[in-house]
Parts: sequence; C-alpha cells; structure tokens
Amino acid sequence: MPEARVGGSTPAVNPWIIAVAVTIATFMEVLDTSIANVALRYIAGGLSAAESDSEWIITSYLAANASVLLLSGWLSAYFGRRNYYLASLFIFTVSSAACGFARSLPELVFFRILQGLGGGGLQPVTQAVLVDTFPQEKQGAAQALFGISALVAPVLGPTLGGYIADNYSWEWIFFINIPPGLLALAVNYAVLRDPDYLKAERASMRSRPLRFDFIGLGLIVLTMASMEILLSKGQEWDWLGDPFGRVQILMAGLGLGLVGLIVWELRHPSPVLNLRPFLDRNFAASGLIAYVAFAITYASMVLLPGMLQTLFGYNAVWSGLIMSPAGLFSIPTMAIVGYLLGKKVDSRWIIIFGAVLMWFGASWYSRMNLDVSPGQLVWPRVVQQVGTAALFAPLSVAAFLYLPKELRGPAAGIFAALRNEGGSAGTAMGNTLVTRRIPVHTDRLVEYLNPFHPAFNETMGSLKAAFYRLTGDPVGSQTMALQAIDNLRQQQSAAMAYLDSFWLFGILALALIPLVFLMRRSVAEEGTHIGAE
Repeated sequence: MPEARVGGSTPAVNPWIIAVAVTIATFMEVLDTSIANVALRYIAGGLSAAESDSEWIITSYLAANASVLLLSGWLSAYFGRRNYYLASLFIFTVSSAACGFARSLPELVFFRILQGLGGGGLQPVTQAVLVDTFPQEKQGAAQALFGISALVAPVLGPTLGGYIADNYSWEWIFFINIPPGLLALAVNYAVLRDPDYLKAERASMRSRPLRFDFIGLGLIVLTMASMEILLSKGQEWDWLGDPFGRVQILMAGLGLGLVGLIVWELRHPSPVLNLRPFLDRNFAASGLIAYVAFAITYASMVLLPGMLQTLFGYNAVWSGLIMSPAGLFSIPTMAIVGYLLGKKVDSRWIIIFGAVLMWFGASWYSRMNLDVSPGQLVWPRVVQQVGTAALFAPLSVAAFLYLPKELRGPAAGIFAALRNEGGSAGTAMGNTLVTRRIPVHTDRLVEYLNPFHPAFNETMGSLKAAFYRLTGDPVGSQTMALQAIDNLRQQQSAAMAYLDSFWLFGILALALIPLVFLMRRSVAEEGTHIGAE
C-alpha cells in the first residue's frame, strides 16, 4: 500500500493509519453532539436542576463548537495543524472527564463549553488531513471513512446515551470519551505531520507582526452564539411571540453579526475567517447542499424517536432498534460510493442519487399510519440514511476539488460549520413544525366531531355502549366515550403533524437536485492531489 503524500513530503506512514488515527477522536466528538440529548432528565435529576435548564448542556456545547469550527483554519495555519489538533484533542478529553465529575449545572455547562472549544477543531482538521494525505482518486474512500464519524455517530448517540443512562449513570456518557481520546492522542502524536505548504505558511505568518483580527473573532462569537441559542430556545420562547423580546434580540444579534462578519472579513488584510472558498462555485453549492441535507437528517433523527415513543408507545430500547439499522447500512453504502469515486464516476450523479433516496425515504414515512409494524418503520429510515451516506463523500470531494491548497484549512472549517449548523437548524425546524401543525390538524378534525356527522354518532354510540357495560353508569359512560374520542383526535392530530414534517423533508431533498447542476464536473483524476496546480 502506498505511503502518505502530504503536501510534498512523504513520511513512512501508511495513509490509512493516519486516516483512522484522526477519525477516532472525530467519531467521539460527533457522538457527543447527540449522546447527551436523551439523558437530560437524568442529568437534571442528578444535579438537582430543572429539566428545561439542563438544555443549556446541549446549547453551550454547540455554540462553542460552532465558533471554533470557523476559527480552525486560522488556528491551524498559525500554530501548526498538528499542534492545533493535538491541543484540541487534549482539551476535549480532559474536559470530558471534568464533565463527568461536575456536581452542579453551572459547573457542567462551563466544562461543556470547554469540551465544545476542544472538539470544534477535530472535524475540520480531520477533513483537511484527509484531503492532503490522499490523492484525488482515493479521496472518495478517505471521505467515506470520515463520513462514518459524521453520519453513524449521531445515529448511535441517542441509543448509546439512553442505554448508559438507564443501566449505569449519566457521568459515563462523558467518561467513555477518555480511553479513545487518550488512544487517539498517542497515535496522532506519533504519525501526524504538517505538510510542507503549511509549514511555509506558518513561517510566513510568524515572520510578520501578529495582527490578530479581534473584531472578526467577536463577530463570529456573536453570530454563532446567537444562532445556536435561537435555534435551541426559539420554540420554547414562542419565536417572534416571545413577550420578553429574547428572540427578537437574538435575531438582531444574528443579523448584525452575520452581515458585519461578511463585510469586515472581506475588507480585513488578515481575516480570522477566510471567506474566499465561497468564490468557488463547487464549494458554495456543496456547502449549501450539505447544510440542507444535514438539516433533513438531524430533523428526522429527532422526530422519529419522538413519534415512536409518544404515538406508538415504544420505549428507548425499541426506538433505538428501529433507528440503528440505518447507521449500519450507511457503512457499506459509503464503501461502495468510495469505490465508485475511485473509478472516476462524476460526484454530481451520486449526489443526485443520494438526494432522490432521501426524498423517497421521507415520502415513504409521510404515507404511513399508526397501524404499521416495527419492521415497516425500519426501512424508510434505512433508505433515507443511505441517501445521506451516498451524497456525503461526493460532496466532500466536489467541495475541495478546485480549491487551491492554501484555502483547504479555512474551507474545511466552514464546511464542517455548515454541516453542524444545518443539523441544529433541522432539529429546530422539526420540533417547530410538529408543534405548530398539531393545533392545525386538531382544529380540522373538530369539524367532523358533531352530532350531525353519521360516523361520529355511530362511534359515539358504540363507545357509550361499551363503557356502559363496564360501569353501568349512563352519564359516566357518555363522558368516557367523549374522552376516548378526544384522545383519538389528539393522537391523530400529532400523527398527521409528524407525517407533514416528513413530507416537507422530502420536498427539501428534491430541492437539492437543481443545486448540483451549478457545479463543475467533479471527477477525481488519478495521480493528482486535490487543489493541485
């Protein structure tokens, strides 16, 4: 097997050893974005905190993580990518242990912020390392390996988190990061090296007086913190109906921060966030597709367990069993896609195929009812997740294919941020859709619940007779019959709200297809590296 070629240097290390080494910690970091979600009530109980307040455990991590993602390009260039990666991995591992030892909610939130700051550097550096280490014809296989951490980890997170919280204690949700973190730290210390062009860039930056872009940093923090808090708390605070104006303030902060960030960074001579990758139409289109695709994926990932547990009465274990096969099918899918990309198949056609599968899986769910069996619920999720897995590696190849090497670091950070923020937006979108559609369907169903509707009279008569036989109380049997019909109305309203959401996810998946045609031909040619001039 060939040795790794990294920006002109050829270390005596198998490139797949480097790929596995950098992916281990990334898998754990992505897992941490979802593993704590199902354990919030356990954490709140253990720390004597309100369950609504425990949501800051998730929000604080995501806000810190998102801010660092955008800074990773500059940090890698100035401190060295290897040094930055090892430091991030060390901070992530140590803060994971600190989270497990926390004994109050403010303490845990503080350590989660540190964990997010450390974990934010792992995804973009991993992807940048893979881009530099493998030639174009092997990028599909390399990005498929990275895709396992980005797609399978969020699927396994809720199931693993629920199992740990039910059978052990919530602290072990964080303690499990320690062994793989230490292993990854040791292996990466031994095998990871900076490419020659990054060494030259680092030397050039350090030869000049440091002009750190503090205003750009502040605008990044303002933008990402406002966005994460808004997405996390918007529905709870009733969005624009918030009587305290918190949502309006966050929206103003997001708008001013984003516009100010774009204007400032485009004019600054040494920006902390380099926006030049967006000038490449492949990167811009791939980033937008990744944002929407991950929004659909995470929205489905959140809504499906909620639907299974509230409407079908499944417990966390059964919900996990229905969700998990999708993650398992993603692994061979990404292996096949990696093989096809190595055979010079145009990435654009695979992306279209993945979008069609995402549409089909979501539409399949939208046509179901509450009488389906567990087995019938598994396959639509498998189809949808296979579609996401199919487009992940081609998107990564197409995004970086035409970028010059000096833009790979900033581009990797931006691309990772787009994926993560897409997931956050999708989660907020899914919860809001269900919450807002339930009253709509409840009002529509009321139109049929009146004494002039034959079906209502027939059902009401049957229920009254059944309850009368049980209780012998004619007045009580009528009350119980009305309550049973109202319960059925609420159940059906919720079911239709969930199905509406999946229908919309399918439409969004189809909307990705026209974006593919904005890209240039994206074929990994043999014998060259991405961005090679």
